[in-house]
Formats: sequence, C-alpha cells, structure tokens
Amino acid sequence: MGKYAVIEDGNVVNIINWDGTSDHPNKDNFVLADSNTYIGGTWNGSAFSVRPTPEDTRTYAQKREGAYPSVAEFLEAYTEKEIGGDTTKWDAYVAAYNQVRTDYPKPE
Repeated sequence: MGKYAVIEDGNVVNIINWDGTSDHPNKDNFVLADSNTYIGGTWNGSAFSVRPTPEDTRTYAQKREGAYPSVAEFLEAYTEKEIGGDTTKWDAYVAAYNQVRTDYPKPE
C-alpha cells in the first residue's frame, strides 16, 4: 500500500492509499506521492511542486519569547557565576540571549 496523488488538470486534488496494482477506473490519474506532494500542489508530468514555506505571522514578541533561554537556565548560570565563580554557563547564556536579539531585532 502506498500513497498516491489524485491528479486533475495538473493539480493534486486528493491523496489516497492504493496498492498500485488493482484496477481502478481513475488509475491513470494516480501518481505515486513523494515528500513534496500535498493537496493543492501541482504535478507537471514529472515532478510535484515544492510546498511553499508558510509566512511567519507571529509578532515580534512571540518570536522572541520562545527563543530566549529559560529562566531556570538563567538562575543556574547566574548562581554558578556568583557563588561558584564558574562563568562557563553564564557566558553561554549571554551568547544565547544575544543571539535571539540578533535573530529577531526590534522593529523600527
């Protein structure tokens, strides 16, 4: 059993499971699907269109929120720096924090 695209006028209108061998009245419209196959995509006779990358609609704050190191990481790094004198985790925390600011700059 494999996944097959149902093609109509060069467009993928459905994806079905099919054994690829049994008779089906529309089997001439079935094409073995690959990782680019999606309903709404196209088939040019030899390849499926690549799925477009969806637009990132998250706000500036939402993008940054999930990317920052955790508060627990901050506390551990700060504690080890202040109490233990080891700045290894602190330096890594600061680098990660600053990377978020580089990756998601404030909008102008």
